[in-house]
Amino acid sequence: MKESLIRKSVQVMSGYVPGEQPSDRHIVKLNTNENPYPPSPRIFRAIRKYDADKLRLYPNPVSMNLRCKIAKFHGCKIENVFAGNGSDEILALCTRAFVEDSGSIGYFNPSYSLYPVLAEIRNVQKKPVELGVNFEWRMPREYKASLFFLTNPNAPTSMLYPKEEVRKFCVLFKGVVLIDEAYVDFSKEHCMDLALQFSNTLVMRTLSKSYSLAGLRVGYVVGAKQMIEALFKIKDSYNLDAFSQVIAFEALSDIKYMKSNVSKIRGTRVRLAKALRNLGYMVYPSETNFLWVRPSGISAEQLFEQLKKKKIFVRYFKGPRTGNYVRITLGTDREVDKLLEAVSKIV
Repeated sequence: MKESLIRKSVQVMSGYVPGEQPSDRHIVKLNTNENPYPPSPRIFRAIRKYDADKLRLYPNPVSMNLRCKIAKFHGCKIENVFAGNGSDEILALCTRAFVEDSGSIGYFNPSYSLYPVLAEIRNVQKKPVELGVNFEWRMPREYKASLFFLTNPNAPTSMLYPKEEVRKFCVLFKGVVLIDEAYVDFSKEHCMDLALQFSNTLVMRTLSKSYSLAGLRVGYVVGAKQMIEALFKIKDSYNLDAFSQVIAFEALSDIKYMKSNVSKIRGTRVRLAKALRNLGYMVYPSETNFLWVRPSGISAEQLFEQLKKKKIFVRYFKGPRTGNYVRITLGTDREVDKLLEAVSKIV
């Protein structure tokens, strides 16, 4: 293919790099923030009962039943809800709906590494906000952007920013704020009500983490009617397949099961953080299903490589802001025990 046929901005961009997905089932996989526990039993029953003959038909184009379930869960109207093919589709749609060609996209640095890629795809200005020395949120004075991705709790740092700070930002910011709450079920507070209070604010959730459905690709966003209508205008004709709509509905019908899994992961979070601190590691306060860790006596990259040799995968991000840390997803107690045994031997 001739190089000239490809947009210049696409030629020079790097693209998003996902976490490694090993095929060896014996690997302790703590690198992609997946839930270590299976989804609700209701989902297994729904899969067994699903009529495969329905797959010859197109799905409901606006995910009506699923959006009704989400609206009821959050105490809002169906017109305030958009369901998407994972959170990533919603993020991409927001860059198209709320950012002019001359506009800009803001986000924390470090944060979800897809954000700058989405800005590059749109070929608009990137306006990262550098977090403080300890990854605290410090907004520059007179900061402006068309769209700001506010990840709370943040990834990969695992930290939660106070709701009052988020509220003040939404009030003062002139553009669109999308609060990405991918990990909020593991947290002590949320900002969903802000999406229904402010006309410029959206709150996004995913079923990948707390609901154990990373392989399904379902996300949703709540916000003002006009904002949601804009997303519907530009979405794919059938953006969420029929099977995903059914399974997501069942997952949201068993909140009790989800919260039970979340409770187990929170318990593991406390235990692992304490054990790593006892080894001299620096562990940031986490409100997610992972820990942001600075090793002691060994570099983060060396720890990552040594653990990989022992078939234990964690996530390492090269770079000046992230290169001294590893991100460790919280697994089962058995997986965490293997991790701690390996770390102790490496130290």
